[in-house]
Amino acid sequence: MPATLTDDALIRRRVAVSRFVRDRYGPRGTWRLHRAAMGWDLLRAPVNVVLSPVFLLTRLLAWVLSRLGAGRAGGWLSARRVFLPSDLGRIIQTDLLALIADLDAQGIGPNAPPQAVRHQAAALAETRNAVAEITTSLIVLLSGWLLFNRATPGVISLAGPLAEIRAHATAVNDFLLGDTLGRAWYWAFPVQLSPWQVVLTGVALAVAGSLVTTFAGLVADPVQVWAGTHRRRILRLLSRLDRAEPAGEIEREHLLARAGDLSDALLMLWRNLR
Repeated sequence: MPATLTDDALIRRRVAVSRFVRDRYGPRGTWRLHRAAMGWDLLRAPVNVVLSPVFLLTRLLAWVLSRLGAGRAGGWLSARRVFLPSDLGRIIQTDLLALIADLDAQGIGPNAPPQAVRHQAAALAETRNAVAEITTSLIVLLSGWLLFNRATPGVISLAGPLAEIRAHATAVNDFLLGDTLGRAWYWAFPVQLSPWQVVLTGVALAVAGSLVTTFAGLVADPVQVWAGTHRRRILRLLSRLDRAEPAGEIEREHLLARAGDLSDALLMLWRNLR
């Protein structure tokens, strides 16, 4: 922290951030916030989910380049915006920029260059998207336990069981001797599932999952307000701006989101090999 900020100023900053978090991300605030997603964001969401691994790869490469001494190349790469800009993300960034401007006006802000502030605000919005993906993964995992009594950390491992249920139901309905004999027949002789059925089911689940991710903040935001996560995240951002520190480190939320995808793929591979 810079010496110009007294203990009283730091307390005032924390109070202002806490008030901002309650207003923007509490139950009422996040409901108002997600109204912006009822539009083109519904089409951008599936594309951004696909781009998530690309985002992580660019950030990892930027980190490696910075550690190898190529700081300029790493900084340039970390400043690239991979995701399609969403209306929801723009509102989040605009609100955060307004908060920092208000803190500066009160003399308790970081007084950082506008470009650095915008970059940090964009990074915070991307971190919030990663939390939404984690929330969706938890929902999928819970659904797998409830429906199939098995771990399904992502849509890949959930696609197979759902495709089997759909194929079985279709085969029973189309059985020439009726549903009752059809169920008996396909109990003895299970339906052979084609790879295309699994792929199409996976695509449909991915699209549905991206829509769930878009509105996952309705659940995740109030929980993070209660846990103090939003508040700590914004205070860390302000601290980085105080120290003129670039947002080069990869937030753990992005790593957790991609770890879920990786475990999903590995689990599906293991089951297929067995």
